[in-house]
Amino acid sequence: MNSSSNETNTPLKGFPAPYLIAEIGCNHCGEFERARELIRMAAVFCQVPAVKFQKRTPHEVLSPEEYAKPHPEPRQSYGDTYGAHREFLEFTPDQHQQLREYCHEMGLAYSCSVWDMTSARDIAGIAPNFIKVPSACNTHFEMAAYLCDNFQGDIHVSLGMSTVREIEAIVQFYKDRGRAHNVVLYHCTSGYPISFDDVNLLEIPHLAALYGSDVKAIGFSGHHLGISVDIAAYALGASYFERHFTLDRTLKGTDHAASLEPDGLRRVWRDLQATARALHRKPQDILPVEEPQRAKLKWDRAK
Repeated sequence: MNSSSNETNTPLKGFPAPYLIAEIGCNHCGEFERARELIRMAAVFCQVPAVKFQKRTPHEVLSPEEYAKPHPEPRQSYGDTYGAHREFLEFTPDQHQQLREYCHEMGLAYSCSVWDMTSARDIAGIAPNFIKVPSACNTHFEMAAYLCDNFQGDIHVSLGMSTVREIEAIVQFYKDRGRAHNVVLYHCTSGYPISFDDVNLLEIPHLAALYGSDVKAIGFSGHHLGISVDIAAYALGASYFERHFTLDRTLKGTDHAASLEPDGLRRVWRDLQATARALHRKPQDILPVEEPQRAKLKWDRAK
């Protein structure tokens, strides 16, 4: 490239600014003040742009038999049955409204995953910044139709546990309703945590090639350990990122082990932003930072 080029120091096409969501989910352990503390930590220490919670209606999500069964990992349970465990971890719509308001006070976007029709209605009614459809519910098309008709914000959709045909049907569903431009599709492997062998990062450019022109963006919902993989995901085309977030990875609950503590989340966000600054081409042959080195070190500098 010659120095007269009109190209500017901006990211290459395909590398929009990254956006990191701290997925609090149910890592508040059913404690409202712990949820507020997670929001404070995400905002003040980690300085990420968004947090995400979860909303379920246990009697709607679970069959009576599933509700009455003990938790499959009793040491992780907050109740005598799986249903009681799930009820313990739920906040009311009013509490979610309070969390949304507190997020905005702290300069964060508030979002929430919805797992059933009642939860979709409740969360859409409090005007979140965006709504997440988790992998478990991405083919719940009745719920998706409700969101398309009653929520005008962005809809983020995880694709864990999904076949190629299911993913095609999901994208076509939102296209048919004129809402695909509001959809962020997340590559996701549904394990807690997963090994690096199961991350399958090349699904990200594959999704981008197939659906990048239809949807708003491609995302990466990571359940891996450590913080290096997210940077590779960004370089491969993901621009939205979710990482589970906790104050203590040893707490009771199955998501904590696949979560980042505050310093880990802070580092992921720092590194994503640093990578975004680096992903562009040179705006001129010789950069200003190179000029003194060229004058001193270049072999043919005197010519």
